[in-house]
Amino acid sequence: MILLCITVLTAATSHQSEAQVTKATIISSHVLCKEENRYIGWPTIAKTGGGELLAVFSGDRDAHVCPWGKTELVRSADSGRTWSEPVTVNNTPLDDRDAGIIVTRPGTVIVSWFTSLAFDDPRYLRSYPADMTAAWKRHAGKLGPEIRDEWLGCWVRRSEDGGETWGDFIKIPVNAPHGPIELADGRLLYVGKTLWMNPKTLQVFESRDDGRSWRKIGEIPVAPGESIDHYHELHAVELGDGKLVTLIRYNPPERENNIMRQTESTDGGRTWTTPHSTGIWGYPPHLIRLRDGRVVVVYGHRREPYSERACVSYDGCMTWDTEHTVEIAPAINGDLGYPASVVMDDGSIYTVYYQIEKAGEKTCLMGTRWRLE
Repeated sequence: MILLCITVLTAATSHQSEAQVTKATIISSHVLCKEENRYIGWPTIAKTGGGELLAVFSGDRDAHVCPWGKTELVRSADSGRTWSEPVTVNNTPLDDRDAGIIVTRPGTVIVSWFTSLAFDDPRYLRSYPADMTAAWKRHAGKLGPEIRDEWLGCWVRRSEDGGETWGDFIKIPVNAPHGPIELADGRLLYVGKTLWMNPKTLQVFESRDDGRSWRKIGEIPVAPGESIDHYHELHAVELGDGKLVTLIRYNPPERENNIMRQTESTDGGRTWTTPHSTGIWGYPPHLIRLRDGRVVVVYGHRREPYSERACVSYDGCMTWDTEHTVEIAPAINGDLGYPASVVMDDGSIYTVYYQIEKAGEKTCLMGTRWRLE
C-alpha cells in the first residue's frame, strides 16, 4: 500500500478564499489486470448501485494497433482491493478499441467502443515487426467488403443483468473513449466525434429509453482559427445547476499546444459555446463532480514527467487550478493514460488507467484510490 499526502495552495477565485488548501492523499495503487505478453489499453470504470466496481478496456492485444483487440471486463466486490479475471464483452472481426462504461439508475450496464481497420493500413504495418504483422495481413485478407462495412463503426451494448449477458449491437455515429453519461433528468448524453463519417463533426446524442435508441440533439462548434482535425476524445459532466461542461482533447501538431478545450451548454446539450482553452496540458479528459460541487478531471500527461494526473475546478469549471495538479501515478514512458474515475461511498476517488508497470513489459490495467480533501 502507498500512502502519500500532497498539499498544495490553490489559486484564489471569487468562489474560493486565498487560504483554502487542497490536500490530495494517494491511498493505494496496484495492478487490476495484466495479460502475459499482451497489450491492454484505454479503460473506463463504473460503480453499480450495490457498490460493485466494473472496469472495461481493450485487451488481449499484440500492440497499440492490431486486429485482435476485444472489449474485456473485470469486476471488484471489495471496493477495488481484488479483481476478477477478465471476461470478453465484444470480439468483432475488427479491432475493438476504447471501452467506455456507465451504470444507469435502473441498473443497466452500457458499454461503448469503436472498431478500427488501422491494422490494415500500410503506415501502421511498417511500424511493427514483420513476424507480427504477417498474421495481421492474413486476418485482413479474410475480411471482405461486406464484413468491413458491417462492423466498422461506433457502438454501444446494454446489459440488464449486471454485465453477465449482453444485448444487441447498437450503432451510433459518434465515439468518445469513456462513452455517454447519465443526466439528472434520466437522459443519457453522448458527446463525441464522428469517426467514420465525412465531414468530421462533434455531435451530441441523447437516449430517453435507457440506451436502447439514440438521436442527435446538438453539435459543438469549432473555434475560429482551429481545425476539427485537432479535436478528439470528448467527455462531459453535469453540474448541480444543470449546466453541461465538455472537455475536448486538442491535438495540433505543435505538442506544446496540446491543451484541452472546454465548451458549455445551458439548454440540455442542444447548443454549445465556442470551445476555449482550459490551460490543462494533457489528454484525454474524464470528468466527475464531487458531492461538494468540485469538479475533477483526470487525464494522461504524456511528456516528462510521465504520469496520470488530475486537475480541480472549484467554481463550476469557470477556472481550473492548473498550477497545482495532482499526480495520481508516475509512469515509465508515454504509453499511458485514458484514466477514468468513480466516487466511492466514503468520498474517496478510484481512478483506473493503463500504463507499463515494469520496464520490458507491455501495458496493463492499473488503478489508484485517492482522496481530494
